[in-house]
Amino acid sequence: MPATTPWPAAAPLATPRLSLEPLRVEHAREAVTLFDDVRLHAWTGGAPDSPAQLEARYGRQCEGRSPDGTQGWLNWMLRRTSDRRLVGTVQATLRRRPGSGILEASLAWVIGVDYQGDGYGREGALAMAGWLRAQGVAELVAYIHPGHDASMGIARALGLNPFDVVVDGEVLWSDAGE
Repeated sequence: MPATTPWPAAAPLATPRLSLEPLRVEHAREAVTLFDDVRLHAWTGGAPDSPAQLEARYGRQCEGRSPDGTQGWLNWMLRRTSDRRLVGTVQATLRRRPGSGILEASLAWVIGVDYQGDGYGREGALAMAGWLRAQGVAELVAYIHPGHDASMGIARALGLNPFDVVVDGEVLWSDAGE
């Protein structure tokens, strides 16, 4: 029997400039053009998904948990309220720390190239982090490439600090004490 933990479901959130919409498979049709830019993969590797690949990935992510139930998956699409355009996504992977049961969220964000530099990543990530805290998340972490200044700025805005831990070439940032 797979391990199962009840994970919170992503709820609609709002900021002054953004609507954070819980991910739906239907977002793939609109998001494929937003994320169809090789420059978005400069830090993470890989290539843009095809429409079918993106729809399949969103279908898996919409399950809200890993197949074995050991992780919760929360994903939001960032929609600019002024013109209703998708500008990016924020996401959190939840897990309970073995032994302590402390709820931790590993955060990530992607902003479409045409919308970078306007603060949407920071605004969306701050809204997500506040909501996660209200759900009982005790620790926020992110893994960031050491040359990705924009993501490091978002991490700092979230109160995260870098640690001397590198996983797959990315530095661990956390709000936990040393």
